[in-house]
Amino acid sequence: MPWHLTLEHRACLGERVEVYNLAPVALRERCVVAQHTYLCGGTHSLNDLELLPVLVGEIEIGADAFVGARALILPGVKIGPGAVIGAGAVVSRDAPAWMVCAGNPCRPVKPRTTDTPVARS
Repeated sequence: MPWHLTLEHRACLGERVEVYNLAPVALRERCVVAQHTYLCGGTHSLNDLELLPVLVGEIEIGADAFVGARALILPGVKIGPGAVIGAGAVVSRDAPAWMVCAGNPCRPVKPRTTDTPVARS
């Protein structure tokens, strides 16, 4: 649903990124989503065995964030400004601003450092 996708100034989707945007997906300024990442805005409720109704959740990738190759971002997740998501991570919960996060499940590992002065929010 292209009307659910927002790309702000200099936001970047890498090659073969898949955006399943049943709900709004917002990529804030200067964020990068690397190749083969899957932004999954929908899933199913497993409580109703007959209907398996669709559940949707917004995804937001914060300004100056970086999502590594082949990461999976699940519905309802917000990746904070300046956060780094490691390659292959499975992100089912919000990632804090200016933290390096990795793994399955994805968890904060260490603060992100940068040589470039930035306004941290």
